[in-house]
Amino acid sequence: MKILIKNCTVIPLQGRGVIWEQGEIAIQGNTIVACGPKGTIGEEESFHKVIDRPGLVAIPGFVNTHTHSAMTLLRSYADDLPLMQWLSEKIWPLEEKLTGDAVYWGSMLSILEMVKSGTTTFADMYFYMDEVAKAVVNTGMRAVLSRGMIGVGPNGQFALEDSERFIREWHGKENGRIMTMLGPHAPYTCPPEYLQKVMSLAEKLQVGIHIHLAETRDEIKQIRDQYHKTPVELVADEGLFNYPTIAAHCVHLTEGDIEILATKGVGVAHNPESNMKLASGIAPVPSLIKAGVKVGLGTDGAASNNNLDMLEEMRTAALLHKVSTQDPTVLSSYEALHMATLGGAEALGISHQVGSIEPGKKADIVLLDFNKPHLYPRHQVCAHLVYAAQASDVDTVIIDGKIILEAGRLLTMQEEEIFTNITRVTKELLG
Repeated sequence: MKILIKNCTVIPLQGRGVIWEQGEIAIQGNTIVACGPKGTIGEEESFHKVIDRPGLVAIPGFVNTHTHSAMTLLRSYADDLPLMQWLSEKIWPLEEKLTGDAVYWGSMLSILEMVKSGTTTFADMYFYMDEVAKAVVNTGMRAVLSRGMIGVGPNGQFALEDSERFIREWHGKENGRIMTMLGPHAPYTCPPEYLQKVMSLAEKLQVGIHIHLAETRDEIKQIRDQYHKTPVELVADEGLFNYPTIAAHCVHLTEGDIEILATKGVGVAHNPESNMKLASGIAPVPSLIKAGVKVGLGTDGAASNNNLDMLEEMRTAALLHKVSTQDPTVLSSYEALHMATLGGAEALGISHQVGSIEPGKKADIVLLDFNKPHLYPRHQVCAHLVYAAQASDVDTVIIDGKIILEAGRLLTMQEEEIFTNITRVTKELLG
């Protein structure tokens, strides 16, 4: 299918200040074949579909670099607790009761929410990942999936074997829309001897690693007491960063840690709202960016956020770092948008495919309707996106060249079916 988008404002993420006021984007199959200002693309008769509605703003789809999609099932179940108590007393006991059916519908709810707020790619770490993959297949979403692994538990070896099976079955499926990684939970649940097994498997399967890292002061103390190192130093010394790695959180870092992350090319998933809600702290994002670390944005799971709205996450990130540094110039609106799109793709190692609107990249594009009172007057479109836009402004979502949401209407999901099944599986889970 050939799609032409015309007469809209395009922020292609091809560089700060690059905006096409009457931009055009041509899509053929699943690929962007041309884009630029008015006049870039020729006659429109050859296109099967033309989107030409004044007031639309086109951006690359958001890349959510860290979440646990099926935790939508636990949204508002266990709030206002510190992380370790939240995990050990509330989340982990309930997760032991999860079924594949519950994870499938939790993931469907998550994808529904993400699509309606402009996310086109998400990086997920959870359980029953075959069910998450099926949800990705059925909705047209793009995802980087990893099965969570707890090395200190009784199922540590099975988690490794199941991860290998999952990766062999799903990596590269759906024309590349599904990618996979290995998902050791964290250094405090995956000790060095277990991480060595993870790295051997990463070498064997030629995939990257998704891990929680340096999230809380409790983690820092536990690792220091046990190994006399920071968590970053520990996993770096073990050789983990010799493999493509996305490290979630990275809240409590030393200058040495930041240098290691930069030198090793580690991607960081910044989750400001989850870190704020669990009182974990504020990641040193301005310092990470200054050091050249690839930083993307993530929402974390809906049980600790409590939504998967990347527009809101962008705004929170920008405002949080301004107030924490007492510098209003820190993390500009463009930098926040970059983190939510191209920066996230870079952190996940997929920026050759997605993250910006450029010829040759996959057609993952979001159109927002700026004909809204809170988006007038249009002094700075990028600033409006970060500081004023809402999920309800998302008008059209295209993933891999396929229209998933058109003028606010879902084409690959039935909301009522998802809500009905979520109500059912939640009752079963709590029963």
